[in-house]
Parts: sequence; structure tokens; C-alpha cells
Amino acid sequence: MKISEIYASLQGEGLLAGTPSTFIRTSGCNLRCVWCDTPFTSWEPSGDDMSVADVFARVVTLGLQHVVVTGGEPLLGADAADLCLALRRAGNHVTVETAGTVLPAAAEPVADLMSLSPKLASSAPPADTPRGWQARHEATRRRDDVLRGLAAAGRHQFKFVIDSEADLAEARAWLDALGDTVDRHAVFMMPQGRTAEELSRQSAWLEKECRRSGFRFAPRHHIAWFGTKRGT
Repeated sequence: MKISEIYASLQGEGLLAGTPSTFIRTSGCNLRCVWCDTPFTSWEPSGDDMSVADVFARVVTLGLQHVVVTGGEPLLGADAADLCLALRRAGNHVTVETAGTVLPAAAEPVADLMSLSPKLASSAPPADTPRGWQARHEATRRRDDVLRGLAAAGRHQFKFVIDSEADLAEARAWLDALGDTVDRHAVFMMPQGRTAEELSRQSAWLEKECRRSGFRFAPRHHIAWFGTKRGT
């Protein structure tokens, strides 16, 4: 599998925010979100080819129980399920961060927490993006069958990136369509932003809307803590 980076940090989002964790960031993605904050794993995927054994050994050296497998889209890799299962069997708590468009090739759950971040319509790149990525993105981003399968496998959370009131309305309608599959107590609305200033502007209105509508507001703590520097 192609690995962009492996590092120890603090989880910045969702149910486990603040938890010391080892992050395994895979490279490669089947989407091209216009606001992607890790373009080195999607728009221009880069990294080193590593075996499951090599990744596992690196995780062991960092010595943390919680491991986050993220991307890019981590479930694209042929070895992704093998890596996650190896980590779980060794006693690690595994979170998989995915857009929910790919099912893992495994007969058992690959994660202790499946962190699902479905991509809303506003995530699509412009129509003139090379290689037809707008149409490819739009055709791929919504897979309700995959989302239901991943959520049904065990503990999960949903995180929607919100840039406007229209995004919030779309997320609400999407959740209604998914029905009882979703644990409504584990649904987070996250402000779109790649800098502390952008997040502050978006948070000002989104936090109030979450309070009014009953959704959980998810600050992106890692940007406030570390900025956008890689390896954090």
C-alpha cells in the first residue's frame, strides 16, 4: 500500500477528540474534493510503498494504543483490511476515517470506530477540472448502500463538512434517507476551513445552528492546535 505518512499526534475530531493516537495516512483517493486539506493524498498522491508488516512495525515503535487509519481513502488499498485486522488483533483500538464509498474486503469488522465523512454536493471540483474529475467525483461520492454496510458493522460516527446553510440542509436530508442505520447521537457537523481564521468564521454560525437543531458541533481542533503542518 502507498503510505503518505505515519506519525503520533492527538485526534482532533469527533468522539475521540483529544486522544493520543498514531495516524497512518494512506495515499490515493477516488474523490477530488475542492477543499481537500490533504491534496498530497488525492490531487497529487505521493508516498512510499510499504507492506502491512512494515506499517505494523512502525506503529509498534510509536507505542500508542489508538490508531487512526486515514487518507486519502484508506479503504481503497488491497491490503487495508489486512492492516486494520492485524492492528486490532494486537490489541489496538482502530479508527478508520473514510468517505464511505468503499466496503472493506473482510468478513469481520475492520474498525473499533468507523468514522464516516460523506461528501456533500458542494465538495465537487469545477466543471473544467482535468480528467473529468467533476463527473467522476459526483458519480462516486454518494453510496448509501456502502454507508449502511459500514455503519451496521459496529460503532460509528458521521462527520459532515459544512460550508453553508445549503450543506446543512443536504446533510439533514441525507441522514433522513439513511434512516435508523445512523446513530444520531454520533453525528457531527464540522466547519469547512483549512486555516484557523476560516474555521472561526464558519464556526460562528454553524455552532448556533447545531445548538438549535440538536446536531453535535465538531471543532477541528488539530488546526487550532497545529495549523496545517504535515505530521500533526
